[in-house]
Amino acid sequence: MERNWGLLLALPAILGLLFFTLGPVVASFAFSLTDWRIGGSSSFVGIDNYRTIIGEDPVFAKSLYVTTYYALFSVPVCLTIAFLVAFLLNKNVKGLPFFRTVFYLPTIVPSIASTILWLWLFNPDFGLLNTVLEQFGLPGSKWIYDEATAIPSIVLMSSWGVGNYVIIFLAGLQAVPSHLYEAVEVDGGNAWRKFIHITVPSMTPTIFFNLVMMLIGTFQAFNQAYVMTQGGPNNSTLFYVYYLFRTAFTETKIGYASALAWILFVIVMALTLFIFLTSKKWVHYEGGNKS
Repeated sequence: MERNWGLLLALPAILGLLFFTLGPVVASFAFSLTDWRIGGSSSFVGIDNYRTIIGEDPVFAKSLYVTTYYALFSVPVCLTIAFLVAFLLNKNVKGLPFFRTVFYLPTIVPSIASTILWLWLFNPDFGLLNTVLEQFGLPGSKWIYDEATAIPSIVLMSSWGVGNYVIIFLAGLQAVPSHLYEAVEVDGGNAWRKFIHITVPSMTPTIFFNLVMMLIGTFQAFNQAYVMTQGGPNNSTLFYVYYLFRTAFTETKIGYASALAWILFVIVMALTLFIFLTSKKWVHYEGGNKS
């Protein structure tokens, strides 16, 4: 009887998973094998969409390069900033609750709103960033309006919203046993020794988690291109998901876009699996390596 009640209570979640998650996933794979446009007829083409994407679509290669470049740049920068901020917020200083709130606030700002805010900051004519640079006698920048600086500018914007990762790092830092630091002090170790030999190794499980989440998030970058640049200039910010969106809803090529989505899924899955496999060499757990 209890089992039946349990299944009944779990039924809404199960149905939601089937109809709103697994169902669309299976449907998108079926669509990827067709030449279907919105409002038009659908015909089965097998793996022709995948062949065209990999072998004949230069925009696919460009979008994948842009997204990979952004990921390789953004993940280390944001991971390092989040870790260092959490490390500083873990210190017993005056006004600590205030500083923790300030660093977390950007996270609760709606994504579109923060993107529009940064659009003003990046304005090369009257933006705040160039105004500050001019005050110090430094040359201004075109920021997102120049191919060379577009991705670094978006990375700068991304580093502003690492509050979620800071909270996770902070929780990990507070879980580091204090007796380990005391042991280093007894041996005459300084703050640097504590950081290198205790803090960083103890934090590797948390670093591992944030690394995976950041990697997945950067490969799904979309708002920056959609709101700020529309993929420009010269496709220098044509993120993969934005190209997928444009293919599906501007060019109405649902079958082709579905194939793009599955290729992205395979890429992200492969990268995540690679991180999991290599984690055995650098992730350390208190009770032994369990990765």
